[in-house]
Amino acid sequence: MQILQLTWEYPPRIVGGISRVVRSISQKLSEKDSVYVVTISEDYERTEDYGNLKVFRVPVYPLNSLNFIDWVMMMNMALAEKAIYIAQKEGKFDIIHAHDWLCAFAARIVKYALRIPLIATIHATEHGRNGGIYTDMQRFIHNVEWWLTFEAWKVIVNSEYMKNECERIFSLTPDKCIVIPNGIDFEEFAQVSFDWDFRRKYALDSEKIIFFIGRHVYEKGIHVLIEAFRKVLDNFFDAKLIIAGNGPMTGELYSRAHFLGLSHKILFTGFVTDDERKKLFKVADIAVFPSLYEPFGIVALEAMAAGCVPVVSDIGGFSEIVKHLHNGLTFFCGNSNSLADMILLALKDEELRQKLSRQAQSDAEEIYSWDKIVKRLKSVYEMIVTEAKKMEWFSAR
Repeated sequence: MQILQLTWEYPPRIVGGISRVVRSISQKLSEKDSVYVVTISEDYERTEDYGNLKVFRVPVYPLNSLNFIDWVMMMNMALAEKAIYIAQKEGKFDIIHAHDWLCAFAARIVKYALRIPLIATIHATEHGRNGGIYTDMQRFIHNVEWWLTFEAWKVIVNSEYMKNECERIFSLTPDKCIVIPNGIDFEEFAQVSFDWDFRRKYALDSEKIIFFIGRHVYEKGIHVLIEAFRKVLDNFFDAKLIIAGNGPMTGELYSRAHFLGLSHKILFTGFVTDDERKKLFKVADIAVFPSLYEPFGIVALEAMAAGCVPVVSDIGGFSEIVKHLHNGLTFFCGNSNSLADMILLALKDEELRQKLSRQAQSDAEEIYSWDKIVKRLKSVYEMIVTEAKKMEWFSAR
């Protein structure tokens, strides 16, 4: 098969979780098929050739867009141009896989220009991120998301939670949404060694490390974690909270920590590299993800693969990955007291923490390996291509 992946982020460009997911999918698919990733470049146009996997990076039109939507439209035109050019040079794709609404326009252009079936993955929704649709911008994005699901032959979602959400807000029939969870490169995390020198950059030897990594936005619930940490310190002083990543709420979160008198016990690292991220998961005692909205939560899988006990809110995809007192701990979403109680339970009970760590690693390896995930995805591709060949519109050359 010749497979086109359309995405607005791809390593080393990492905005959210889509980037690493698309990379892992593309690498696994390229073991047997030809995969073409078309994404954007922040500087100049270039092609990266990895055998069956080719990554085409194209710059957005340099027209000084007036707003974010203008920029998205120009990005889509650039992606569509490159995809059609590749098809003319390399041969027609068998299927297009678009990731989220940001690539919807390019996906539709290529679908109709080349007459090939489209599959879309909805990683998150505007409705879910904001708890509803309230502004014109949100309404526009919501409508584009609906439009993408309408144009797609099938819609891939990463959890039952997301399947229910998409069926409800986009009026999709149950047979159109297919649940295929994200996976994890288990060895990439499990084989990282524990590094005391690295750990001492962040905490004292006597301190237990509580680790968070993610975008600093409201729906990630970092403010809930900071509130909970105040109670944690009242009952377990030898603890250090490490908050990695950045985003629009970073300044507000830093100010909140200072206001609560927690600055000496909370470390904001800013952006961390992939290697640093893996090492932090390895040296941390627990990883906390207090999201208010989380379609899947691949960070919980990363923690599990590293043997770091995940403590997560009982919402969305997290509730499908982390089972309370089996492979991690869950708390009532948005409740800082509940979160503090679970952190204290994990910190004070060494035996429980070791038990949860072992089970978490086992589940990450057995259930969420990319080999198994991509095999399921490939079967969906094959089903769609077979069905499309029976339709005159798609089979016309």
